[in-house]
Amino acid sequence: MPYTLHRGDALTALAGIPDNSVDAVITDPPYNSGGRTSSERTGRSARAKYTSADAEHDLANFPGENRDQRSYGFWLTLLLTESYRATVESGTALVFTDWRQLPTTTDALQAAGWTWRGIASWHKPVSRPQKGRLKQSCEYIVWGTKGPVDANRNPVYLPGLYTASQPRKDRVHITQKPVEVMQELVKICPPGETVLDPFTGSGTTGVAALREGRQFIGVELSYHYADIAEARLLQTLQQTAQREDFVLAGPEE
Repeated sequence: MPYTLHRGDALTALAGIPDNSVDAVITDPPYNSGGRTSSERTGRSARAKYTSADAEHDLANFPGENRDQRSYGFWLTLLLTESYRATVESGTALVFTDWRQLPTTTDALQAAGWTWRGIASWHKPVSRPQKGRLKQSCEYIVWGTKGPVDANRNPVYLPGLYTASQPRKDRVHITQKPVEVMQELVKICPPGETVLDPFTGSGTTGVAALREGRQFIGVELSYHYADIAEARLLQTLQQTAQREDFVLAGPEE
């Protein structure tokens, strides 16, 4: 099976993943952000933080979104430390964050042992204008390596800026990332090797990994979203199998 999906707490699941067994950690953890004050960030649901009051959807909330700043930094460091242990030498970590949590995320990455290599940006063309303010139209991807970069393992040239709108049609998660962006990011993992996502959500990273010929290990705390991720991963496997059969058999004349 080219993927494994664990249901439950990320720290608990990561403890069972062997040392040096994954090649890239690509993940979108809960930001614990989205508010003007500390009480707004820790006292509101994910839906209240990240969607407008008139949003025309009924997407489920997700857990782990109400930590204060100090506990968030400590918790993220623990997660990235376990991920570091599970990753091979010269493997990579790509961690999504927003402007509020960018400093904490870069600190946690380095405290966990990773060598910080830079920041890429996901530019969202369709984002809300704010009167008298600069538009907040980017989220960020903090990335690093376990030890030195070994360009010979995977000689790819990847951009540092990705432009794509958050999915609107068929959107199944409040903070769902565009699959076209994730398909570019998973290329940081060598073909045929394993991508780990401790915060699988609706499974977009896994879908991207399978489409691009990588294996996938995911962890998801919400059983609601784990069910959605499982269905999407199975559907992707079926689609890739059909595509491979078509290539091997050739088109009908």
